[in-house]
Amino acid sequence: MSKTAAYPSDPRIHTDAKHLLGLGRQSRALSLLPRQPARSILNGRHASRLRGRGLNFEELRDYLPGDDIRSIDWKVTARTGEPHVRVYTEERDRPALLLVDQRISMFFGTKVYMKSVIAAEAAAIAAHRVLAQGDRVGGIVFGDTDVAEHRPQRRAAALTRFLSSVGALNCSLHAELRPEPTVAMNQILKQAAQIAHTNALVCVFSDFDGLDEDSETILRRLSCSNDLILFNISDPSSHGILPKIKLAVSDGEKQIEIDSTSPDLSDRIKDALDQRLEPLQIWSRRYGFPVVPMTTEKPALDQLLRLFGHRGGHR
Repeated sequence: MSKTAAYPSDPRIHTDAKHLLGLGRQSRALSLLPRQPARSILNGRHASRLRGRGLNFEELRDYLPGDDIRSIDWKVTARTGEPHVRVYTEERDRPALLLVDQRISMFFGTKVYMKSVIAAEAAAIAAHRVLAQGDRVGGIVFGDTDVAEHRPQRRAAALTRFLSSVGALNCSLHAELRPEPTVAMNQILKQAAQIAHTNALVCVFSDFDGLDEDSETILRRLSCSNDLILFNISDPSSHGILPKIKLAVSDGEKQIEIDSTSPDLSDRIKDALDQRLEPLQIWSRRYGFPVVPMTTEKPALDQLLRLFGHRGGHR
């Protein structure tokens, strides 16, 4: 393992499992339960409330005075001639599946943090809160060539394993990395759909590079049966905000110079990136899942507190 992978030198560039595990204590104010603060982004016009735990069928029994008439099983009642009700119990917990993008496209940032660090920290905070509220937590951590799958469990050890995978892939990112782009976003979304059958909380932390027309079908499937939240990690440069200097940009093999003092360059960059994410916004409105915007300018915890309307942040 390289020195960079073993010892992250700058917390704005890399993060490790020790740091991610320590975020739990700082994030106690945050909630991913159905009842959200009034200013939470999940109470927005296009964002449905979290549905919470589901119900398990317990038994079929005779109707008793005081039973809710909505629970009457009319087919059984008609067949037997006596009123019967279906009894349900709330599930003890619900699974949460967190998808964490650590591909080389996430190893980018013109401001304070790398996108990969914000995604890792936001996912870690969500994982801590899910486990603290008594639900199962798991996830899929993916880079360009590596995928670590963690089935949801309600154990502290499961959280540690998950965050260790996040930290390991985050620390493996570096500017000289030359991966083969073998892991596609749709592949990860399909894998998530196979794990999260119904009534799960599915959170995706990514810049959503690589979405295509097939992505709509998978996202629709996930959102119909589960609570789906997409955390879009972006850099100020994606909004056309660039320092007014000449920049050298490289993909690791070729390099070009960009003159960001050009008056129309920012608008062209912004238009190109807006067009790339426009389908995601359309699908969000069409299928009712929220897209939560996050940036590399501020710590992940501060942003989440603000977005979810909790004390310590202002929407």
